[in-house]
Amino acid sequence: MRIARNVLLAVLAVLLLPYLLVPFYRAGHPVSALMAWRRATGAPVSRQWIDFGAISPSLPRSVVASEDAKFCSHHGIDWDALREVIDDAEDGEASRGGSTITQQVVKNLFLWPGRSVVRKGLELPLALWTDWVLPKQRILEIYLNIAELGPAGQFGAQSGALYAFGHPASALSPREAALLAAILPNPVRRSARNPGPGTRRLAGIYTVRAQASELQHCWNENRGF
Repeated sequence: MRIARNVLLAVLAVLLLPYLLVPFYRAGHPVSALMAWRRATGAPVSRQWIDFGAISPSLPRSVVASEDAKFCSHHGIDWDALREVIDDAEDGEASRGGSTITQQVVKNLFLWPGRSVVRKGLELPLALWTDWVLPKQRILEIYLNIAELGPAGQFGAQSGALYAFGHPASALSPREAALLAAILPNPVRRSARNPGPGTRRLAGIYTVRAQASELQHCWNENRGF
């Protein structure tokens, strides 16, 4: 009985730990679980943190346009997109990505890759909590510094830009920013450095969408601790 209780307490502690850590991520340079795993196994990792204000404005606009068009209006979860994914699954259609940037941040920081009902069940409430605790700009800043943006362990906007274009993220043009957005979420199969026709087509779409994207009102929110 005591062993079962101790195991239950240990599981609860592991489940609660991300909720306790999120408020501390208002500052600092967090690393993703994948980055930590690669370092632990000796795989290459390249990440140079870059503050949000130093990133070319074209990149956050392109990433929001490509990954999460409702980033400024939802509260961590795009329920409409999630319902569409569930409907597609029930109809036997190929599952589309329905994760918001906030969901991807909590998955990358605390969970594991791949698709499973268990991981999604852990991810959803944690995304709601993160959106409430952290300002939108901080969530996007973290995402732009932990997203995998190169084929050999390049993480974050700075390393991705240096690898693909030979200059820092502060100097990204709208087209280059759109190319980086186009390789998400698989920078191994897609390349911003040597883009194929599909990547170039996506970049063209994101360039147009980014021009219409206005993020400033996101930063005017003062929710959180």
